[in-house]
Amino acid sequence: MAGGRGLTATQNSLRPNTCCFCWCCCCSCSWRGEEQRRRRRISQDTKMELVPNYETCTKPSVDEIQMWSQSFEKLMKNPAGRNVFREFLRTEYSEENMMFWLACEDLKQEVNKSAVEDKVQSIYEEYIAILSPREVSLDAHVHEVINLRMEDPAAHTFDDAQLQIYTLMHRDSYPRFLCSNIYRSLLHTAPQS
Repeated sequence: MAGGRGLTATQNSLRPNTCCFCWCCCCSCSWRGEEQRRRRRISQDTKMELVPNYETCTKPSVDEIQMWSQSFEKLMKNPAGRNVFREFLRTEYSEENMMFWLACEDLKQEVNKSAVEDKVQSIYEEYIAILSPREVSLDAHVHEVINLRMEDPAAHTFDDAQLQIYTLMHRDSYPRFLCSNIYRSLLHTAPQS
């Protein structure tokens, strides 16, 4: 029985896109889904990346750097602070949290409906979908909310997820950042204002 599970050669030839694990050829087939994601990534390689590698900013002064320790909000409002914090997250293998947060901020600025839909799809594939390249850690409830909102993509599709990742970075990574060598050495080498 070529093709397995009792399918005849004629039945199997009617489903040319089936893989050896999915006899029904449904959209949820993990092998087929992975192939689609791979093709999209290849096609997106020629497009400009959603979020730049690092934000353009001036070199921070000691006063600015000291303000980052006053609150996480002050750190996140400052482009230089976000760059340094992102570098720290990279050392902890959690840079995707900042990248996701920045992508959501960029999405909120978009006004063109078609561009919003494209960005929502890209963010979903990059950070939310199971086995995505930079999957962020979200609870099941937030995943459900996102999946419902994906039916009508909008600039605020990921608000709940963005808040959860912001909170995670604030509670988990930010205290370690303030004690890190990256932050301390920057504080000692920054120019006086």
